[in-house]
Amino acid sequence: MVSLDKAVIAKLRKQNENFEILVDPYLARDFKEGKEVDFEKLLAAEDVFKDARKGDRASLEDLQKVFGKKDIREVVEIILREGDVQITAEQRKEMIEQKRRRIIDFISRNTVDPRTGSPHPPGRIEMAMDDAKVHIDIFKPVEAQVREIVKMLMPIIPIRFEEVEIAIKVPSEYAGKALSSIYSFGNVTKEEWQKDGSWICVLRIPAGLQTDLMGLLGRVTKGEALTKILRRIY
Repeated sequence: MVSLDKAVIAKLRKQNENFEILVDPYLARDFKEGKEVDFEKLLAAEDVFKDARKGDRASLEDLQKVFGKKDIREVVEIILREGDVQITAEQRKEMIEQKRRRIIDFISRNTVDPRTGSPHPPGRIEMAMDDAKVHIDIFKPVEAQVREIVKMLMPIIPIRFEEVEIAIKVPSEYAGKALSSIYSFGNVTKEEWQKDGSWICVLRIPAGLQTDLMGLLGRVTKGEALTKILRRIY
C-alpha cells in the first residue's frame, strides 16, 4: 500500500453524496490512462470515505444504495474513472512534464515533414507546441491527445501523420537473429521463407521510425539486408 503521507484524495460526488478514497497519485494517473495497476499499491486504505480527512467511512449500505454494489474494488474503479484526483502543484508539474515528453516523442516518431518525408526533431516539435500554447491533459492517454495537438501545430510547422510499408529481405545467415527484432519493431503484414533460406517480409511502421529501422537492420545483418519502400500511408 502507498503510505498515507504520500497518498492523495480521489473524490466523486454522486447522487448528492461525496465519496473519497486515498490513492497513490501516479498509479491513479496510470489507471485513468487505461493502464492496469496493482490495487494493493494503489490504495492507502481499503476503504471508501465520506470524508477521508476526518476518517468518516461510507457504509456498505451507502455503497450499495449509490453504486449498486458493495465490492470496494469495483467502487474504487468507478470513483477513479469518473471522479477527480486532487494532486499537489508539485505533482502536477512533474506529471505534465512527463506527459509532455511522451507526447513529443510520439509525434516525432509518428509524423513527418511532408516537404522532406523526414521526421521533425523533438526540439522543433517542442518549440511549436510552445508557440501553439498546447494544453497537456495529465490523465488523458497520449494517443487520445496527439491528433488534436498535431492539428494545432499545422499552422506553425508542416506536419502530417504517415506510415510506410517496407519490404525487407534478410539473408539466411541472419534470418533467425533478425526475425524477433523486426517483429518487435512494427507490424509484419506479410512474410515468406525463400528456398535459399532467406526471409522476406512486409513491415508497416510509423514513417518517423525509418532511420531507427535501418540502424537495426544494419546491426543485426551487418548491412546485408535489402529494403524497399512499397507505399506511404497518410
